[in-house]
Order: sequence, then C-alpha cells, then structure tokens
Amino acid sequence: MRRGGDSVRKGFPARVARDTTLRLVRLLAGLGMALLLLAGATAGMAAADERILSYDAQIEVARDGTLTVTETIRAIAEGALIKRGIYRDFPLTFTGEDGRTHRVGFHLVSVERDGQAEPSRTETIDNGIRIYTGDKDVILPQGVHTFALTYTTDRQIRYFEDHDELYWNVTGTGWAFPIDEASATVLLPGGARPQALNVFTGAYGSKEKNARGAPAGNGATFRTTQPLGPNEGLTIVMRLKKGVIAPPSEAQLRAAWWQENMAAILAGVGLAIVAAYYGWIWRRAGRDPDGGVVVPRWDPPENASPALVNYIDNRGFADGGWTAIAAAALNLAVTGRVVLEDLEKALVISATGKAPATEKLPTGEAALLRAVDGAGGRLVIDRQNGPAVQKAGDSFRKAMETEHRGKYYKANIGAIIAGIALSIVFILAILGFGTLDDAGAAIVIVPVVIAVFTAIFIAVIGRSVRRRSSLAGRIAGIVMLSFFGFVGVTVFGGLVASIAFDAVETHQLPLLAGIGGIVLVNLVFLFLMGAPTPVGARLSAHIAGLRQYLTLAEQERMNMAGAPTMSPKHYETLLPYAVALGVEKPWSKTFDAWLATAAAGAAAYAPAWYSGPGGYGGFGDRMGGFAGSMAGAMQSSLPPPPKSSSSGFSSGGGFSGGGGGGGGGGGW
Repeated sequence: MRRGGDSVRKGFPARVARDTTLRLVRLLAGLGMALLLLAGATAGMAAADERILSYDAQIEVARDGTLTVTETIRAIAEGALIKRGIYRDFPLTFTGEDGRTHRVGFHLVSVERDGQAEPSRTETIDNGIRIYTGDKDVILPQGVHTFALTYTTDRQIRYFEDHDELYWNVTGTGWAFPIDEASATVLLPGGARPQALNVFTGAYGSKEKNARGAPAGNGATFRTTQPLGPNEGLTIVMRLKKGVIAPPSEAQLRAAWWQENMAAILAGVGLAIVAAYYGWIWRRAGRDPDGGVVVPRWDPPENASPALVNYIDNRGFADGGWTAIAAAALNLAVTGRVVLEDLEKALVISATGKAPATEKLPTGEAALLRAVDGAGGRLVIDRQNGPAVQKAGDSFRKAMETEHRGKYYKANIGAIIAGIALSIVFILAILGFGTLDDAGAAIVIVPVVIAVFTAIFIAVIGRSVRRRSSLAGRIAGIVMLSFFGFVGVTVFGGLVASIAFDAVETHQLPLLAGIGGIVLVNLVFLFLMGAPTPVGARLSAHIAGLRQYLTLAEQERMNMAGAPTMSPKHYETLLPYAVALGVEKPWSKTFDAWLATAAAGAAAYAPAWYSGPGGYGGFGDRMGGFAGSMAGAMQSSLPPPPKSSSSGFSSGGGFSGGGGGGGGGGGW
C-alpha cells in the first residue's frame, strides 16, 4: 500500500506538469487565434482605408479655349477595390442654353503611374468615356501610388455678353473613394488675370464652399479646406474678361453643328436615297403589269393545269403544295387516268392504265402518276404509307418548281436585299459617324429591331392565314394574328412611346423621323416588290374570273350570256380547278342544286372514277367535302418529324449535340 501510495505521490507532479503544459498549449493556441483574427481585422481595416490622399489638377487654358489638363492622383491601394489600377469617368456632353445636348472634344495624351508610363484603355459609357489605368494581368503592389492622366478637351469655355467663364468640375462627383485633399491650378493665356473666383464642394447640386481660391500670376489656385467624402467633389469657377479666350469662329461653329447633327443628317439623306432607290426599282421590276379586266370565266386558262393554277394563284406553293397535289389527283381521275377510293381511314389512288402513250401530261400530274406507278399502280395514302406519300410530294414539287419557277411571278428578292443592304449602310454610318450617346443609339437600333420582328411576324402569320382553305382555319389565324398583334402593340407601344419622349426631350425628333422613315419604306416595299410577269398577270386575271364564276349563285350564272349549262361533264371539268382555288364547296353545292332538278338519269349520277361512302347529303355535297379534305389527308399521312427528346441510349436515339441545353463556354 505504501509503495503504491508512493507511486501515486510520485506520479502527481508529473500529472500536474502535464496538465499545466496542456493548459499552456491551449492558451498559446487561443492567443495565436486571437492574433490571427486581429491581423485579419487590421488587414480589413487597411483594405477599407483605400482612399485618395491628394487630387491635384493642373489646367492650362489656350487662347482658342482648348484645355490641357494633368490630373495627379495619389491613392492608397490595398487590393480591395484598387487591384490593377484606377479608372476615371469623363463626361463628353453638356446641355447648352438652348436645351440641346452638345459634345465636347477629348483626347487622352498620356497615363503614368509612379512617374512611369502606364498601360491604359478606354471604353464608351453613357454620355462619356471611361479611362482604365493598368494591365489586367498585373496586380499592383499594396501601398501608395501616384497616377497621372493628361488629356486635352475643348468647348469648355462659357461665353456671355459681358464676360467669359471657366466653370470646371475638377474631380467630378462620382468617385467611390473619399478624397483627403483636392486642389487645382489654372494658367491663363497671355498673362491674363481672372476677374473673380468661386468654389463649390460636396455632392452633386451642393452649394457648400469648403474650399478657397486665390489669384496667382496669370491664373489662380484652389484648395479644399476639409476632406471630401465618396461621391463628393470640387468645382471651380473663374470669371474672365471678354477677349481673353477667343470665341469660336464661324467655321468652328459650323463644324460643331455638323458633328452634333450628323446622325439626323445621315438619317434624312438615307431616307431620301433608300426611298428613291425603292421607287426606281419598283417602277422597273415591282409594278404589276396590266392583266386585263377581271370578268367571270367558265373556261380554265389555256395550257394551265389545276396544279399550275394553284401555283400561280398562291405565287408559289401553299400548304406545302398538298392542295395542288390534290387538284392534280382529281384531274387525273376525271380524265380517266386514275380512280379515287375514299376508304374513310385511307385514300387510295389507283392507275387505270388508260392514259394514251402519246399524250403529254402536265408536269405535276405526270410526276404524281409516276409515283402511283412506282407504288405498283396503287398509292395508299395513310400513316402507314407515309414515307411513300412524302416521296411522291417531293417529286411533285420538284418537277413543278423546275418547270415553272420565275415564269409567272418574280419575288425580286435581289432588289429587296439591295434595298435592305443600302439601309444597313446608312444605319451603320449613323452609328459610326453620328457621335450618338446611348439614348441616340437606342433611337436608331430599337425601331429597326421592332420592324424586323414585326415584318417576320406579319409575313409568317399573314401567309399562314392566306393559305388556310377552310373558314375555321382562316378565323383561327385571324384570331391568332389579332392576339399576338395586341401583345406586340402592348409590349412595344410603351417602348416606342418612351423613345419618342426621349427624342423630344433631347431634340432628336429628326433622327427618329429619319430612322422611322427608312424602316417604314423597307416594310412597305417588302410587300410591294413582288410582281407577276406579264404572262402571270394575264393568267391571274383569268384565274380571278374563274374563281368568280365558280362561286356565283345559280341565278347569276344563268343570267350570263354564253355560259354553258350545268352538266356532270362541266362539273367534273372544273372541280379540280375549284379545289385548286379553295372553292370546291360552293361549286359542288351548285351541282347538287342542279342534280335536284335534273332528269332521272342525271340525278342518279355516279362517276366511275370515284367510290366512297354515300351516307350523307347529295353527291355534290359528298364530293365537295372529299375533295376539300384530300390535301389534309395527304398531310396527315406524313411520318412525324424525328423527336430530339429521345433517349441517348435507345437505338438510333443519341447523337452529338442532341438533348437539352447547348452552347458552350470556358474558364478565364
């Protein structure tokens, strides 16, 4: 026991020493942490102490009013905000007594740091220029640095009837740092002395006078009497005797006027030239030739198949050309070359083999008949056979375009592109040589963007509405056009109103009028430049007359001298043309009305070229519905477009660039 107690007593000092050591280590660790926190706080205080120690401006006034200014700025850089250098914002515009915005000249002569040349760059800011000192790849050592910026500027002298004046904002009121002391020295030309001095300090609009000025030789010196806070500055005023500074000459005033109004002048000249160009080219290529008087016609245009009539009437293919294909199929049927079977869920075009080998078919019909023959003499139009239908449609359109493109209608795309290019040249000239501020640039750019959007919207929606054959489709298109038109007016109306208000406030209405005129001229002639050829104009007049005849009421048709009497043959001859023009329903109703009063044999009319359900209405009613739905049946049979949302692991589903997202990027 004693021995054990001795052991305990002998171990006690060791435990005490060990515990004391641990406490000491913890104490030192805590002290070290406190020192680190104190160092961090001190560093934060130092970083927060970034400031301008002194801001001195040396201003030399030349006889012609040009100022040469050297600003020497001593600042503490701690790596918080001042990392690579400083930047200096300098305004390049002022509002004159006439309320107009005028521009001053500015030229950066040199930038130095600590007595050595320093890299610099400039960028345009709202109504001014920003000068950056330093290199983006070079971090400044922490400490005090002296920056010196030298520049020249003109149009800064204010001229009055009894005196002239240098009213100069030495530091500006937009500095993010406090300024401990600001000073300025002004040197006048020819040993002149100022008549009076004045000073202002503080934030923008302040009338505080925490500075003093005193004449000194041929000029004056100014110095603040207390520090300036962030966004506070020093402004000096020097009254000068008339004649000390030469007033601008007439030539200088004219040059300044041209510079300030160059944007509006270029816009006016551009409007005149663009309008003259479009007027000249429209007279040469865009005027519709005289196609003759439109009167009801009951004969199709000579050598114009139903498909070609559709092509001419729509100035190209409408709805992908499927209406023209349907009209071609009907014409092949009524002329005995194919038989049409309406199976409700499918449409079948079967060749009869009765086409004379020596007779040349119209281009589109020949292409469609080749597709039927290529399908074994029986082309089934349904979803299962969609690829074959799509191939037949491609062959039909290609054949028609190859033979007829440019013969009946010229879009004059080249003339439109030339007009747009001419307009772009003037708009770029306005932006490049017009010395516009941000508000002026918005007056140029925003109307152009709105016009492009509007033109695309009207062209796409308007063309879609025009090509819809059904009344419901046209109504839906008009409702859509009205809705999006209302949204567009709501969205862009406020923007346009804001731009117009700014144009009035900044006296830039001539610029807005010129740009708006250029945009309007392009929009107008975008829709006017296309024109039919002389042959196309004559055929269009004939087609318009045929449409009138097909839609006339029976009584009106009977009153036409020389009009043929309705008969199954007359109905069949014109039915493909009615489909091509989208008027198959009124034409078929007219035939139904005739059948109701015809002899028994005619009333039992059942053509050999068509078979289909007979459970609704008269034959004309059924045929009108079938003929009008043929194009829709063909379109609905087409295979769906490939989906980009398929899995990247499914068979054939993945591909480079597929899936969501996109774009790219990188590090810096």
